[in-house]
Amino acid sequence: MGHYFETITFESLDGFQCDLKHLLSPAATKGPVLLVHGAGVSSNIFNPPSSNNIIHALAEAGYDVWLENWRGSVQFEPNEWNLDQVALYDHPAAVRKVVEHTGSKEIMAIIHCQGSTSFMISSILGLIPEVKLIISNAVSLHPVVPFYSKIKLKLLVPLVSKFFKYLDPQWGLRAPDFKSKMVLKVVKATHWEKDSMVGKMVSFTYGSGFPALWELDNIDEKTKEWIQYEFAHVPLTFFSHIQKCVANGALTRYEEGAGGYTEKAPMTTARFVLFAGKKNKCFLPKSQENTFEYLNKLQPGLHKLYLLEDYSHLDVFFGKNAHMDVFPKMINELELG
Repeated sequence: MGHYFETITFESLDGFQCDLKHLLSPAATKGPVLLVHGAGVSSNIFNPPSSNNIIHALAEAGYDVWLENWRGSVQFEPNEWNLDQVALYDHPAAVRKVVEHTGSKEIMAIIHCQGSTSFMISSILGLIPEVKLIISNAVSLHPVVPFYSKIKLKLLVPLVSKFFKYLDPQWGLRAPDFKSKMVLKVVKATHWEKDSMVGKMVSFTYGSGFPALWELDNIDEKTKEWIQYEFAHVPLTFFSHIQKCVANGALTRYEEGAGGYTEKAPMTTARFVLFAGKKNKCFLPKSQENTFEYLNKLQPGLHKLYLLEDYSHLDVFFGKNAHMDVFPKMINELELG
């Protein structure tokens, strides 16, 4: 079953043109839920070719579904962004637009990866007080990566930044110049897993696994084929920022010496529900465990952590059994509010 969306454009607080995809669902009887994608993809990452996807599950449960395309969305022209910009300018404007359109004073959000880190910053800075429940997948305030990824971030990012402004998994389908062809050769030589070339490029770009962002057993052939066209350009500025955050053990500002985001108490009353795939090789489950510990110390018993035994990073959303293993847990948390 296909989904039909209306596109609502909005301007971020510093003037970047973003948009929202609003699911046209006559069955929506409950409040708005905003889905926020990660780096190097678009809001369509929540819409794999399955009638059991998260959008369908939320619509079936009666929610009014909204998907945000922030400045890191690959549907926009490549631009060099960092997490601070997205947190300060994009998410607050998106939330306001949803509130304005729906008339709902409170909304809930399901956020993933760098959509999650940046949205968490918006929340703890008190910039999105309308968002009362936040379900975060993979990583939120405390990014922890495998040892090999630490090495890549520390040594390879500065090196690659000399030659590229962006990395692009689409090079797996078509490498446009000599430099990108050389990267593709490295990926071919080091990634032997039974994935597409774009899938291998994704693993090289984002993690330490073979593959890094999903367990191949969790995704069907149709989804594996579809993934190839969902990943594109991601700026090296983002990798520089996340490298600082990883070295710090918690999210910190991009600007040198500007301080970390967890140094002051969060300025939000939101409830946080954290999900982590135990097999995640992009951000280790320890990422969400550390954030849960941090939040739970501040407000014991309010927040929640789910560790998913057989899941990795993105298969939490497009795994073939996610509609049985994951979505009911998320929807149950939305019901609790």
